[in-house]
Amino acid sequence: MSPETVMTVGSRALEITLMLAAPMLLVALITGLIVGAFQAATQINEMTLSFIPKLIAISVALMIAGPWMLKVLVGYTRELFESIPQLIN
Repeated sequence: MSPETVMTVGSRALEITLMLAAPMLLVALITGLIVGAFQAATQINEMTLSFIPKLIAISVALMIAGPWMLKVLVGYTRELFESIPQLIN
């Protein structure tokens, strides 16, 4: 197994990780900005007010994007298992 192959597999794994994490991170960011603006406008400084909406929004995003995320992860795993004979030679 050459160093180039290892780097290719590693970079592909990082790409998949970023693709899978991006929807959840973006939803958390947008929800945090909205709740932060609401807290600044109303001067309510309750910690649970920022945590609970993020938790709910991420749960909804996971329900919506979950099938796509699972499909990407299974496809990558299948691709990795199918490339094992090429990696051994």
